[in-house]
Amino acid sequence: MDYTKKLKELRIANGYTQAEIAFLLHTRQEQYSKYESGKRELPIKHLIALCRIYKISSDYVLGLEKYSKK
Repeated sequence: MDYTKKLKELRIANGYTQAEIAFLLHTRQEQYSKYESGKRELPIKHLIALCRIYKISSDYVLGLEKYSKK
C-alpha cells in the first residue's frame, strides 16, 4: 500500500475528517485532500506531524513496516 492510501486509512481509523487533519497541520482541507489523492507530495514536516498525531512511526506510514507499534 502506498503512503497516500495509508494516510486516508489512518485518518478514518482515528475518526478524523480531512478538515480536522488539515487544521492540525495548519493547511487547507483542499491541500490535504491532494496529499491523500496523490496529486501532491506530502511535505516532511506534515509527515512528522501526522506521526505525532497518530502516535506511529514514519516507517509505518511509508510502508516500510507492516504493523503499527501502538
